[in-house]
Amino acid sequence: MMASLDAVRRESVGIIGAGAAGLVTAHTLLQDGFGNVQLLTRDKSVGGVWERQRIHPGMTLNSVYGESSFSSLPMPPPQNQKRLGGEDMCSYMEKFADTFLAGKIQFETEVLNIRHATGSGWEIQVQDLRTKVKQLLFYDRIVLCTGGFSEPSIPESLSPDAAVKASFHGLVCHSAEFARHLDQILEDHKAIPDYSVLVVGGGKSAQDVSTLLTRFGVKVTVVFEKTDAFLAYPIELPAILRKSRFLSIMASHIELRTRLERFLHTTWLGGKITRAFWDFLYWSSYKALNIPQNSPLRNSHSLFWGIRTNDEGTGKKDGFHTLCNEGKIKLAAPARAVKYMGDGESVLLSNGTEIKANAVILATGYTSSWTNIFAQETAKELGIGRHPPLADAEEHVWNYTSFSNPPTSHPRSEEWVSSIYRGIVPARNINRRDFAINGAFFTVNNGYAFEVMAHWVSSYFLGDEMRLPSSPEEATKLARRNAAWMRRRFPEMLLWVNESYSSDLAFWSWPQAMDELLEDMGVPIMRSGGNWLTWPFKVIMPAEIKNLREERRAKREMDLEVVS
Repeated sequence: MMASLDAVRRESVGIIGAGAAGLVTAHTLLQDGFGNVQLLTRDKSVGGVWERQRIHPGMTLNSVYGESSFSSLPMPPPQNQKRLGGEDMCSYMEKFADTFLAGKIQFETEVLNIRHATGSGWEIQVQDLRTKVKQLLFYDRIVLCTGGFSEPSIPESLSPDAAVKASFHGLVCHSAEFARHLDQILEDHKAIPDYSVLVVGGGKSAQDVSTLLTRFGVKVTVVFEKTDAFLAYPIELPAILRKSRFLSIMASHIELRTRLERFLHTTWLGGKITRAFWDFLYWSSYKALNIPQNSPLRNSHSLFWGIRTNDEGTGKKDGFHTLCNEGKIKLAAPARAVKYMGDGESVLLSNGTEIKANAVILATGYTSSWTNIFAQETAKELGIGRHPPLADAEEHVWNYTSFSNPPTSHPRSEEWVSSIYRGIVPARNINRRDFAINGAFFTVNNGYAFEVMAHWVSSYFLGDEMRLPSSPEEATKLARRNAAWMRRRFPEMLLWVNESYSSDLAFWSWPQAMDELLEDMGVPIMRSGGNWLTWPFKVIMPAEIKNLREERRAKREMDLEVVS
């Protein structure tokens, strides 16, 4: 049985991570009366992926939605461009922390191990990165907000150690450390004749890095097997298309709540309309940026079947795709980097080509941020790690007509999943109400999604009446069903994203996913309004969840009156 509300609010809450998810979770808990809230981060400042030491010129927010802000603090317009950049996002996160979380954040604190404390609560071993002193911290509840972009994934054959063993003379670093090496690269470019950089990877980080270096006059070659898909248009799309439910309706969701969605995804005609729409977006995007038919840039992930999509808007004269079209960025694709050659200056590609480079930037993605912070027995007890799909997941079938001709996927047994209910609570731990996750949910609107999830977590910790599974077994069954959906909807994507950023994949369909969480809390859904004709085009804004705390409190008080 849960303790009284006052007793719960006096209990301590530790939040691991001070990125967007950690910041809004802390703020929401404080607003809900939790007085003892502390954030832990190994960084020197807030922001996570937008932390000041990680950003560099040329970084932009690639979200189709176009922004990532919270209802309590409006996002200022971009400083120097049409789209929000790294400096914009960093400044926003810092202002949010200064405004709402002064004195609540412990910086330069590395979390070494998380495990259950004796009796109840959590024991966290940390190390002060400045003094190297280790200590144990105790919390009654914790929220894991480390996200999926904090632990670089580096192929062993391309690692700095491998470069040293092969006597490679140049700089080798992951794109996560690119900002701190940028000055050195530019100095070397001025000092070394015919200086060149090899960028490994085809995602957004690889594109940002190669674009920035090319603008500085550095010779850049990018090697990739597949690159990200993108949306582009001759003129900027209006908010009623980019910031509404329109794209989410066209994309499908695990549950089809409305008649329009059921028509589009379960009827013969609707399926044809849906796939024709996405095929048109693909065709028009490449046409808008003048991508040649034989360009390696066309070897990309799918707009419909994937989650690796960037929004390029109307493009830029000195943007990545334009620079590639003009030959200013060289593309070695499709291929992958294999190893450093013994000459000290070359990298071997899978097609047999050797590329000479003075520096190698590895935009090779990220591994789970959870792996090294949980004792093996704790991870197993929580059920937080990935596991092979279990047999009963086969019973879930979505025969959507819009799912015709899916891409070839890897064997089901290779697409491991985690059993995390709603992408927030490990199913095995559902009844304890002392552990939650925010920031592992893959969407195109992190600001709105993280804020709704923060409210869900707060209601969960407070013991509010919610729509929850009745047992760990039921939670596990529902989590398995969602995992089966992710495999069906996004073939191969579970092989790309790590578990700390794939507890749920609601990429295009984030509005429907947020409605489910709002419904769990017993508050109104589909908040952007509209009538039978206009509702798909109503812009979804953070302001519509600004009073969510008051709505939850009113429901809580009403529930208590019913009980009494």
